[in-house]
Amino acid sequence: MDRKRKGAILLLCIFILFSCAAQGNLIVFPAPDKSSSESGKPVEIGDITDSRDMEKEPYLPDWLSAFLGGGIEAVERIEAYAGSYLFIAVNQGVNFTSLSKWAGNFSAEHDFPLLAAERIDRRMNVSNSMYPDEEYGIFYETFVKNAYNGEYQDAVKEDTYWIKAVTGGSGGQESAGLAEVFIFYVLVSIDTAAMQDAVFDFFSQALASSAPAGAQAAAINRLRQNFFEGF
Repeated sequence: MDRKRKGAILLLCIFILFSCAAQGNLIVFPAPDKSSSESGKPVEIGDITDSRDMEKEPYLPDWLSAFLGGGIEAVERIEAYAGSYLFIAVNQGVNFTSLSKWAGNFSAEHDFPLLAAERIDRRMNVSNSMYPDEEYGIFYETFVKNAYNGEYQDAVKEDTYWIKAVTGGSGGQESAGLAEVFIFYVLVSIDTAAMQDAVFDFFSQALASSAPAGAQAAAINRLRQNFFEGF
């Protein structure tokens, strides 16, 4: 990611933070050691030392077992969730109480937009060989901002689960930084049609305010037509 795009994302995060504060809806989360979205590297099942239901067999719920084995794509292949897009929020650290509060307070209404917007942003990057802000112009910034601030009807917090696992050190020095951490997962689903309606609304809003023309308009139209392929 180049400096221009890093700067744009930083400004977007600051905009969202102060927008929430201005509305009196600033959300303050506990501060675990590390947090990530569904794009984070899954832990190896063999490194799990404890969990919420360790005494059961199998002790992992189907959705988490699928996620650890094959990522979010594997979870969405579970028949019970047919007709929905699935998202998983991940937080990890050594403070179990803090993480438990984070998972318990996770709200589909207030916190899901971050998960959705991250996937939307990644999808735009996949469709572009360079950087979205170079091909799509101001439409890209406006579209992603709409995604972060948007409303997503029918998003449902399906389940939460925690594990305790051994994690390795960084830089390939596995033996130098071994530690046990708690990892909490929150599973959220949203009806396929509802998610697509929300994204197309963001498209319409961004198009109306950015008024692209020529090559940019053509690129955005192609994006709109195949946006949900591989989403």
